[in-house]
Amino acid sequence: MTSTLGGAPSAPPRATHAVLALLALAMGGFTIGTTEFVTMGLLPQIADGVDISIPTGGHLISAYALGVVAGVPVLALFGARLPRRALLVGLMAAYGFFNVLTAVASSYHLVLAARFLDGMPHGAYFGVASLVAASLAPPGKTGRWVAAVMLGLSFANVLGVPAATWLGQQAGWRSAYAAVAVIAAVTVLMIWAFVPSVPGDAQATGREELASFMRNKQAWLTLLAGAIGFGGLFATYSYIAPIVTDVGDLGEGTVPVFVLAFGLGMVAGTWLAGELAAWSVFGSLIWSGIGSAVVMVVFWLVAPYGWWLLPVVFAVTALGSVLVVNLQLRLMDVSGDAATLGASMNHAALNVANALGAWIGGVTIAAGYGYRSPALAGFGLSLLGIAVLLWSAAAHRSDARGTSAASTS
Repeated sequence: MTSTLGGAPSAPPRATHAVLALLALAMGGFTIGTTEFVTMGLLPQIADGVDISIPTGGHLISAYALGVVAGVPVLALFGARLPRRALLVGLMAAYGFFNVLTAVASSYHLVLAARFLDGMPHGAYFGVASLVAASLAPPGKTGRWVAAVMLGLSFANVLGVPAATWLGQQAGWRSAYAAVAVIAAVTVLMIWAFVPSVPGDAQATGREELASFMRNKQAWLTLLAGAIGFGGLFATYSYIAPIVTDVGDLGEGTVPVFVLAFGLGMVAGTWLAGELAAWSVFGSLIWSGIGSAVVMVVFWLVAPYGWWLLPVVFAVTALGSVLVVNLQLRLMDVSGDAATLGASMNHAALNVANALGAWIGGVTIAAGYGYRSPALAGFGLSLLGIAVLLWSAAAHRSDARGTSAASTS
């Protein structure tokens, strides 16, 4: 049996090699997840270091997210014809370089620019890595293998982010980004050593892929659902440090524990998403959205009670991770001929959610509603995400009826 990726046939590697390749791909997710989320845990230290307020520091999170959004269409379109392994190596090498740039930046605006640039390879990496993982997966296990790539990002929040947060608190926030640059270099070596050489799609052209994607209503509705519905997680996570210390009245040293709870929730949710995908990708999206809305209200209620917030933090990211994985699978399914762009655009949408959530959270805090107010904003975003998914389902049924009527005629 052969597998295809972007129209290019390739012989499947032996099982042992496939597992090592999957580990290398997941390591890239670990690298990306560590640097993306450590900014939230070190936000007070970064704000002090470059002489800005915490709400202004939230713009650094938004800048990274906007970099993802800007980088996806450019890198996915121009990289569709490139060999997959070489493209992954290049993306991860760029990721490491921009982390070095963040670590040495001397002012707020330079850090802001570095975070924007660092976000650019993010979405394209996950999109291409997901396609490679799908091509390596045994029959019937595509959802689990794509989820395994995402598990790298989840484990980053269990190991990488708490460790980097602790390192940044002890040795200065810049040391955290320098450490991630080292991890990125290790990841480059692992990808080059273990991921098989898979050619790109020689027939792909940026114009055709973009045109195909632009006409795809279901792809756009899926992206919109992610861009809105996932914003609630970032509205709360972006300000977890001041929520824990100022609202929950706990010490600064407890922040890594709450960051760890976010990470454990991501691991549990990512594993669960792979299992639920075998039941119903779309049903998983609906129910995770409903659960997220409920948990946001609980978050707002228990935030002042210190350690009682810990299991709620776990639930927030567990439900959010179910959303992430199944949005990825749905986009890979509905994108048709624009597979590379579709697989990558999920992370653009999720980082729109990142920017939107961090921005809305900062607005509510700056307006005087307190550090726990972003949770209520997250409740509203979750409901809007569910509404978009229901719109998508209605549009699908309408299109199916139209197709059936045309076929009958």
